[in-house]
Amino acid sequence: MKIISLRCYISLLLTLLSGCSGPAINPARYEIAAQVKTTREEVITFSRLSSAAHPWDVRQLLDEGFGGWTLAPGIDDGKRVDLMPASYHPAPSSRNKKILSFMVMTDVHITDKETPSQPLFLAKLHENKSIGAYSPVMLYSTQVLDAAIQTINRLHKQEPMDFLISLGDVANDGQYNELRWYLDLLDGKVIIPSSGAHAGAGSIDYQKPFTAAGLDTTIPWYQAIGNHDHFYFGAVTMDDRLRTSFIGDTIMEMSDPYGNKEFSLYKSPKYYSGTIDGSTPYGAIIHVGPVTDPLFAAGAPKVTADPQRRSLTRKQWMTEFFATGSLPVGHGFSPANLDNDFACYSFIPKGDLPVKVIVLDDTSDESISGKNIGGRGFLNEQRYTWLVKELDAGQANDQLMIVAAHIPLGVEKIGAPLSWDDKNSFVTEKALIAKLQSYPNLLLWIAGHRHLNVVKAFVSPDNRRPELGFWQVETSSLRDFPQQMRRFDLFVNEDTAVSILVTDIDPAVKEGTPAATSRSYAVLTEQKYPHPRTYQAGCDKDPTLLYCSDRSIRQIPFGSYNAELLKKVAPSMAARLKAL
Repeated sequence: MKIISLRCYISLLLTLLSGCSGPAINPARYEIAAQVKTTREEVITFSRLSSAAHPWDVRQLLDEGFGGWTLAPGIDDGKRVDLMPASYHPAPSSRNKKILSFMVMTDVHITDKETPSQPLFLAKLHENKSIGAYSPVMLYSTQVLDAAIQTINRLHKQEPMDFLISLGDVANDGQYNELRWYLDLLDGKVIIPSSGAHAGAGSIDYQKPFTAAGLDTTIPWYQAIGNHDHFYFGAVTMDDRLRTSFIGDTIMEMSDPYGNKEFSLYKSPKYYSGTIDGSTPYGAIIHVGPVTDPLFAAGAPKVTADPQRRSLTRKQWMTEFFATGSLPVGHGFSPANLDNDFACYSFIPKGDLPVKVIVLDDTSDESISGKNIGGRGFLNEQRYTWLVKELDAGQANDQLMIVAAHIPLGVEKIGAPLSWDDKNSFVTEKALIAKLQSYPNLLLWIAGHRHLNVVKAFVSPDNRRPELGFWQVETSSLRDFPQQMRRFDLFVNEDTAVSILVTDIDPAVKEGTPAATSRSYAVLTEQKYPHPRTYQAGCDKDPTLLYCSDRSIRQIPFGSYNAELLKKVAPSMAARLKAL
């Protein structure tokens, strides 16, 4: 099969979509709201509703009042001194010298909604626990990212930031076209958010081509890998059958993975997995159901094949980050990463500042995910050895350190689908946390993955050395409510403690744009099926669940968590910071 270049592909599509003899298409640009505010100033809120309608019955839910939201006063949770000595009493205003500002976004889940291999049938079988398989927000994943990028640009002009880092799950199913949409959105290219037959591309808002704004070229951006970037549905190792199906014209047959112990996709009974009809205004699910359904008496349903849907290995995924017009080249990855098929690296964000960012791949390994769901945290011996070497070097060089990874630590009970994989990882979660608590210069572990805004304190195991504690900050998804990013501002205080100001930020969507529709759909989905961890679900029956005692999980309808996190540093680091 011949693969045409992306430039030729886009040119051909724009010509076809405009008609062979019609005028050339000038794709629209979507503006954002005139004002950009953080959640310290205002937050989105909505009412609780109930309905017998399904989450894919979008029109009915909208008619019943779902998807509506209003603004409420902003949120500020004040100072967190969990890591400081018991005798510490912060001054009312002690932040002195700002040393670093950066933005985090994560779990964008750019989705090819028309692929023949997405597990939409899971939403039909298990709709109360398969919002990850289907939510109407998947229709507008590209437009939301465009609005988020414009919001970052506006904030950067108001108060410059040093870099942006994305913490993985940029693509929903690790497809080439999903990743290229993501990269081209950051580069400010023309986006054609449809595939195959490009149904509805001339009339349906979520299918129409548009011109992305692109990230401000003065903001360098870096990338971490997520489980969805190289696993099917974020959980299953790609095999030849899946790879062939992605680029084929036949809706894939699958079994219910929740109904067997090995998370197999191929055991009977089988279902046609379904796809989205892009010619419908609310993205109707089609070609889904049991293979024995009379609807499929003529055989497997068909779609238009598209070679741009090909799935990517981890190495192929990293390679695409060298094919962008933005900086730095490779966005953190180097040729050595490609040669070694190794998605870990570190960088120094500012040459005159003793701060080091360690970007860690803590996603599962393809060799084990068939037996163990690939959404769990994992380090093999090579990655763990590399991490320890980087931490040792940062400590020896008197550098403050930030670990940036996709999957967080210590927030899920071992064995849960989003927990750490103690069974297969080279290092257990407990041992890893203990190792991290041996580095007084470790400030932060930043992560995504759970689609929540959560701050967790890992307090020093030695109360005589409080500097051995570190903070973990999770940032929510740009796909699901509250669809937020997070800004980090680091200060050195007069007493040489470090303050980390964390602030959640909504994309400043403009009324009437596709991104505004996406926000409405995210609210609709949260109203229909609330995220269980935001309601302390099950804590009355099992109070040992980690999130039951986590006071930083904000109850929806707000979902934001803003605070000033204080961290004590060792004397040698304090002296270096004081010299700033």
